[in-house]
Amino acid sequence: MLPYGTIKDAEAALGRNLTFAESLWFHYSADKSDYFLYCHNILFLFLAFSLVPIPFICMELRRSDTFDRYKIQPKVRLTLSEVVKCYKDVLRMFFLVVGPLQLVSYPSIKMIQIRMGLPLPSGWEIMSQLLVYFLIEDYTNYWIHRFLHSKWAYEKIHHIHHEFTAPIGFAAPYAHWAEILVLGIPSFLGPALVPGHMITFWLWVALRQVEAIETHCGYNLPWSPTKYIPFYGGAEYHDYHHYVGEQSHSNFASVFTYCDYIYGTDKGYQYHKKLLSKLKEESRRGGDQNGEQFSYSDQDRKCD
Repeated sequence: MLPYGTIKDAEAALGRNLTFAESLWFHYSADKSDYFLYCHNILFLFLAFSLVPIPFICMELRRSDTFDRYKIQPKVRLTLSEVVKCYKDVLRMFFLVVGPLQLVSYPSIKMIQIRMGLPLPSGWEIMSQLLVYFLIEDYTNYWIHRFLHSKWAYEKIHHIHHEFTAPIGFAAPYAHWAEILVLGIPSFLGPALVPGHMITFWLWVALRQVEAIETHCGYNLPWSPTKYIPFYGGAEYHDYHHYVGEQSHSNFASVFTYCDYIYGTDKGYQYHKKLLSKLKEESRRGGDQNGEQFSYSDQDRKCD
């Protein structure tokens, strides 16, 4: 709740006029508690994992030639019942784990001093903090993900997430409850180390979820704006990790590719790309019109 009764009081405290965005924030948040504002995260998470995957799910179920050319594993077809079951499982975990966790974690937000008042952060401040959050999350998530592929952790926890060897958007948060809790640490670490405004925190929560959905969507869309982000992994990068599954020693990073490159855990994927390129070239030379439909092979699993 803002400590100002009117906009004039806020402007007097800041020593300047409020910007348009700050006026909107004042009118919306002035009479709302900090806890209520924080709990918006629950709504944003729900909307993100419920709505963002829908276009990809429509492509998956309709399976038109227009979009099938971008399907990373074109031989895999999921039914509507399989998609609905995945969403229902994610929804159950949201109400039993994610939602309650958000409700009780408000003291941690106060402890790290996420601010809710005025002034609002500049666009430059928001963008720079989001970049830091993504980098911190990516690095810490990489090492936790590698641990989850140890024999014990995979068999006890991580195998649930890998039930989808050809992932879909709804499968991004599809995981064991323990994995959801553990992987919440990297997401919280960035804001804890570089605390900002609640608006930045909202954006971080939403964008991280959208990014996870995009990397699990199963489609390598050439017009995706993420294609222009340096060192970004994307759907094709993470899809290979799901295909190989338990045996995977490649592509552990959640967002970028630099960790896998630095620590040598991208060799299987690089071999796969070379093999796929070679098969497509041989297909074109042989006049096979379906050359671009080549996907993964058992050889990929052996060489990962």
